[in-house]
Amino acid sequence: MTTILIMSDSHGWTKEVQEIKARHVNDMDAMIHCGDSELEQDSIELKDMYVVKGNMDFDYDLKDEVTFQVGNAHFFIAHGHMHQIKYNLMPISYRADELGANIVCFGHSHVPGAEKVGNKLFINPGSIRLPRSKYPGTYVILHMNEDLSSVNVHFYTKEGDEIKELSYHTSIG
Repeated sequence: MTTILIMSDSHGWTKEVQEIKARHVNDMDAMIHCGDSELEQDSIELKDMYVVKGNMDFDYDLKDEVTFQVGNAHFFIAHGHMHQIKYNLMPISYRADELGANIVCFGHSHVPGAEKVGNKLFINPGSIRLPRSKYPGTYVILHMNEDLSSVNVHFYTKEGDEIKELSYHTSIG
């Protein structure tokens, strides 16, 4: 079972980012920050994470997009502001197609959610600092088996309490 931590839109928080990472670091195969950390790329809080640049990030060393692969899961990470994710998922979906990705992680809207469209899973972990939904600040733990026949997205508050009604279970392939 592969386990991935996904967060976004921490907007300058340092202690909280470190607390979330510390809570899960021994159980994770990878960690992702989908932008708007407002931290420098080489900050201790972002160490060992796949990180992208959001519209509120000013470190020019941060990349706009990152891709990586874990087994059969090919991740595409972007903040989402350059793909108009607040309107629909088509632009970011087209970019994921160009890159051959089947899991797309993004932030920007500060609204948590997971949705499978076609053969791609879209994950927005929400914002841990400035949520824009009825839920408190959120992040994601993604669990998936090697052949992607079981993919589970679990949402948590910044304190580590699961928000079960946001859980999403699917397969990819």
